[in-house]
Amino acid sequence: MTDHESIRRAVLDYLSARGEWLSLSDILAAQGSDLAPRTLRRWLKAWVEQGVLVSRGGQRNRQYRAISAGAEEGGVGRTAAVSQAPPGPLSERARAALRRLDVPIFQRPASTYRDEWVEAYVPNQSFYLSESQRETLASSGSRFAGAMPAGTFARRIYNRLLVDLSYNSSRLEGNTYSLAETERLLLEGVAADDKLDAEQAMILNHRDAIQFLVEGINRLEISVSNIQSLHYLLADGLVAPGMAGELRDEGVRIGGSRYLPLERRHQLLPRLERLVEKAQAIRDPYEQSFFLLVHLAYLQPFVDVNKRTARLAANLPLVRHNLVPLSFHDVDPGDYHAAILVAYEFNDVSPLAELYVWTYLRSCRDYDVAADAVGFDPLRVKYRKLRRQVIAEIVAELLTGPEMEARIQARSLVIPEQDREHFLHHLHEDLGALAPHRIAGMGLSRQQLEAWLARSRDHQP
Repeated sequence: MTDHESIRRAVLDYLSARGEWLSLSDILAAQGSDLAPRTLRRWLKAWVEQGVLVSRGGQRNRQYRAISAGAEEGGVGRTAAVSQAPPGPLSERARAALRRLDVPIFQRPASTYRDEWVEAYVPNQSFYLSESQRETLASSGSRFAGAMPAGTFARRIYNRLLVDLSYNSSRLEGNTYSLAETERLLLEGVAADDKLDAEQAMILNHRDAIQFLVEGINRLEISVSNIQSLHYLLADGLVAPGMAGELRDEGVRIGGSRYLPLERRHQLLPRLERLVEKAQAIRDPYEQSFFLLVHLAYLQPFVDVNKRTARLAANLPLVRHNLVPLSFHDVDPGDYHAAILVAYEFNDVSPLAELYVWTYLRSCRDYDVAADAVGFDPLRVKYRKLRRQVIAEIVAELLTGPEMEARIQARSLVIPEQDREHFLHHLHEDLGALAPHRIAGMGLSRQQLEAWLARSRDHQP
């Protein structure tokens, strides 16, 4: 090994061992005078592109952190040897699959999109999730014995889902917002002072996409246009103008991988249509969810934000069937990205399937706590859409006093008489408790709410 290679390895080992945010000057100070700043910048840039490091800050104050300790040069940056990790979400079989990534990247075979892998999947005959896994998910994820409107459970735990899915999906992309900071941003509109604007935008974009999914679940099908809509909401402001929601017409590269996705729109569109067609035909909602998680990420139809789009799309069947949503609770980013790369390069989904089941069961536990905390009122759920529509009208039109009451009475006439008193009680209760975090999904701005609240105070007797 040359002196240059020894220094390079020493720098990477140092970053992995520290496991914290370090500036260029921090790293230079630790390595001595033999390392030129320009050389170090080049190495750091390459490691970020390969997925070994994450970075934050601007040109002058940029910092770097190893995704996990023990990252191999050119590797994926998983915890020091997946094979040595303590028992957790992955079986020894899955860890053996991940060990294929321990080979330096230049020694792994190159791969590209394989139509035959997708075509070999026959809906309701082929299964990525084993029968045992599907039975475990089904016995844990169902929350209503009888028929309820699509999205009932997701609406019941909406704020918790909004925060958890936004936080965990962003965390898997290297976002440094904490769970508490994410909650403050989403429910109170208060951004963390020491975070990047792009991190804030990533979380707020998740909010918009989750709202689109939950509020529109009665009309949302698994379709190319709806997948594009999810991508638009997740990517707006984070990709080049005009690229949000649009299939790419240029190449993309996967950091730390020999997988090379297809490059042109005319190649991507028919394959996206084909995987959507297959997904639509899958009857089991968990298998359908997992199929979308795998194949939207594998195709990489957009210039960026593909895995985030896949994670949101994977929730569509779950929300529709009133199953516990998938929020990727406690998933280690290194394990997740390694499992994705094994699917890309070797078309082996077993590690990702084990992570899916493991994190889903944790979601079931956590969301039961959230649901128990808020209780369940079937009439409140039944008339939720109309109640929120009336509230939105009242706020947007600045209705107060007799005008407001007249509108409420007129709009409540569609409610059966035996349910009307209950509806009116909850409507007035919600109006009296309106706050910025309670208008999510109503199409109202904070400024509109503040104007209505001020007008209401002026008209109080």
